[in-house]
Amino acid sequence: MRDTTFEAAPATLEKITLEKTVVLRPAAQSTLGRTLMVGYSSLCYLLFLGVFLYLIGFVSNLLVPVTIDGAGSAGASAAGPWGMALAVNLLLLLAFGVQHSGMARVGFKKQITRFLPEAMERSTYVLMSSLVFVAIFAFWQPMPQMVWQLEQPILRGLAYGAFAMGWALVLLSTFLLSHFELFGLKQTWNHLQRRLPSLPTFKTPAFYRWVRHPLMTGFLIAMWATPDLTAGRALFAAGMTAYILVGTRFEEKDLVRFFGETYRRYQKKVPAFFPNPWKRISGPSDLAG
Repeated sequence: MRDTTFEAAPATLEKITLEKTVVLRPAAQSTLGRTLMVGYSSLCYLLFLGVFLYLIGFVSNLLVPVTIDGAGSAGASAAGPWGMALAVNLLLLLAFGVQHSGMARVGFKKQITRFLPEAMERSTYVLMSSLVFVAIFAFWQPMPQMVWQLEQPILRGLAYGAFAMGWALVLLSTFLLSHFELFGLKQTWNHLQRRLPSLPTFKTPAFYRWVRHPLMTGFLIAMWATPDLTAGRALFAAGMTAYILVGTRFEEKDLVRFFGETYRRYQKKVPAFFPNPWKRISGPSDLAG
């Protein structure tokens, strides 16, 4: 999932330079074609919602039929050979990392938009990310060996509370960024309405004044906050943590290329994932040269 503070203008818009002024004009397409694109992005979004909700149950062993430890709240299913389980799970995590980070890169976007309208690019990213998660749900191998287990009710309650807080932070952060743009709906809706997308701007709403990647902070909390940490859950959390650390480095290189010194100052003044009372900004004006 991309965690960024800007959204670039779609490449399917024809760029025309007139007296040093850039004008963007929607590429010609029938109303039916644009309507079908909205339908496509809506289906991708609905799939994402289902996957997102299932992921919460999957990692918490709650409410869903098959979970990270095998069989939901009814109890873990019999685990296979530990080495085979480790190999399969590592391959699944690698597939997630390659897809999720690779498809987010500017170079890949340029290639895929040679075959797809730019307005469909983000929805296609969401679709492929969702399908990778479906594969994880289907093929993940239980590794039920216990790493830690909290016995005290108050500690268990705190762990579940942190878990819920992490997911709430993830969801809220998407709305701070522009939820429907992040998941591809806004792009196809603007295309249907023949509206020009807004040009990229740098913004630091709410949590973004304290950390650069609050969405990823939420994921880190949600992945590790559990009263019952099995080897499988630990491997999943470690894999997602590794993806976040590597993926955000690639993302920030793109942001530096786009925003230049403004983003470099943002990196110096605001920590990446966890707040520091002595490192924060009150707004974009703090990043002025």
